Amino acid sequence: MAAPSKAAVVLKAVKRIAVHFSPFEPNVRSTREFLAVVGSEKARATNMNCEVVTVVKHDKSTPVVDITYVDGERLVMKGEKLSSQEMMGAFQSRCMAKDPQGKPAEKK
Repeated sequence: MAAPSKAAVVLKAVKRIAVHFSPFEPNVRSTREFLAVVGSEKARATNMNCEVVTVVKHDKSTPVVDITYVDGERLVMKGEKLSSQEMMGAFQSRCMAKDPQGKPAEKK
């Protein structure tokens, strides 16, 4: 599995990430790639209080990523029809919107 994005993942605004999937289903690849990126040591080091939970099921259910942010907002993504790039894009844009220091300085 290749990492979907080389951009740095910052979990500063995230409280909890729960990833639910059935490992033997054919539609789980993007969800597992997302988990590999947010569960990496480099990403986890950006917020040691962020809880990354993996729930492995064997009921042929749809893969789901449930993200809870520090402010209480939730983002739920169903990985069945999403690519890992789409999932990371939605996740990164929401994280940057919630973390004012994480935004790149574009205007001077």
